[in-house]
Amino acid sequence: MLRLLKHDVPIFLAASRYFDPNFSTLALFAHHHQRQLTTLSSFHSGNDFSTDVATQLSNCNHILELDILYARIVRTHFLEFNPAPFHWNNIIRSYTRLEFPVKAIHIHVAMLRAGTLPDCYTLPIVLKAVCQSYAFEVGQQIHSMGIKLGLQSNEFCESGFLNLYCKAGEFDSAHKLFDENPNRKLGSWNAIIGGLSQAGLAKEAIDKFVEMMRNGFVPDGVTMVSVTSACGSLGDLVMALQFHKCVLQVKPADRTEILLYNSLIDMYGKCGRMDLAFRVFETMEERNVSSWTSMIVGYAVHGHVEEALECFQSMREARVKPNHVTFVGVLSACVHGGTVEEGRYYFDMMRNVYGITPRLQHYGCMVDLLGRAGLLNESRKMVEEMPMKPNTVVWGCLLGACEKYGNVDMAEWVAKHLQELEPWNDGAFVVLSNIYANKGMWKQVEHVRSVMKQSRLAKIPAYSLATKSD
Repeated sequence: MLRLLKHDVPIFLAASRYFDPNFSTLALFAHHHQRQLTTLSSFHSGNDFSTDVATQLSNCNHILELDILYARIVRTHFLEFNPAPFHWNNIIRSYTRLEFPVKAIHIHVAMLRAGTLPDCYTLPIVLKAVCQSYAFEVGQQIHSMGIKLGLQSNEFCESGFLNLYCKAGEFDSAHKLFDENPNRKLGSWNAIIGGLSQAGLAKEAIDKFVEMMRNGFVPDGVTMVSVTSACGSLGDLVMALQFHKCVLQVKPADRTEILLYNSLIDMYGKCGRMDLAFRVFETMEERNVSSWTSMIVGYAVHGHVEEALECFQSMREARVKPNHVTFVGVLSACVHGGTVEEGRYYFDMMRNVYGITPRLQHYGCMVDLLGRAGLLNESRKMVEEMPMKPNTVVWGCLLGACEKYGNVDMAEWVAKHLQELEPWNDGAFVVLSNIYANKGMWKQVEHVRSVMKQSRLAKIPAYSLATKSD
């Protein structure tokens, strides 16, 4: 059996307390919920039963149901009679699919302790769980295991490792891993391009795409989704038109076609060409929530308030259920339009009609909307009643409203919270100084500047970017 690395104590060994051999608690659940599962009369090594277990695992849509099934599998020693990695992979995959990554990692530990070595399908699943739980140190241990097993250059495993290092911000490690593989396949290129794009390194992602093309690889739908996303981040319309031509030459699989169109809409939206985004949108035979959301967010970002709200109404008429990102776009449109009543209406709709719990972004939009309208007390109340701690963006919105309407008392209260969150940031002091100056409170202005000088804070100088003229 492969020995675990010496640094596996924090998570790997901690998993042992989750593995009660009797599984008494889960067994009790299984006893009371047997009607939820097909009766498993006996466990043996027959193919029929193995297929039955795999089917049941893939059909589990709730964590309790999955826990019950896994408890029965352990109690009846199914994995002892069927030690192949295939069965372990199915269990790990099920927990990862339901977004319980820590349990998935624990089961991987149990797999190793049972003497079953992972195969080329195990490691990508476990690496996905690692990324979900941000357990990047565990990912490094799995990489070491992959090297010992000779799986590092496997296409599926390499893609998982590249994704891991990009999400961890370890780009040097990602590039080193990529460069060390002499037999790169398209999946390897897609992994590195996608990782760079998702990490916000748009120029590097496009440079890697150009390098891929020069090496004779033909992009597929997955490649173009990542590249168009990177292009949107740069806001380069000339490049966007070129990539659109590349997209038209790609023959995407069914699962990537709608992603491709959505990425084009997002790309044109970020380039400020909502007319081109709408052209793509209206040619789509099938539209999902991301298609509508990309249009709404694009309209909202560029201040097309009526178009954004009309698009949202059309989305509802098409019976497409919005998600939390959709409502960020809708509320942002209300902020740009200064439509307070509509903002309140949609904020309540999100909770009461669609059952979506407001997140920090939604509260931030409402604070900004109320503050811009001069409803500072209501905006402050929204901040104080938020179920989560406000971040600097939320406080900044309220401070901007205080500056606009000259509310000194509230500005001092907001600035205090901003200073606690970011003591190194000069922004709150600068705005507060401006508010004092506008009110003719010169002693307070001098005090703020004195504090900034003692703290060695200086106003960050502004700068301009040279851009191409149309």
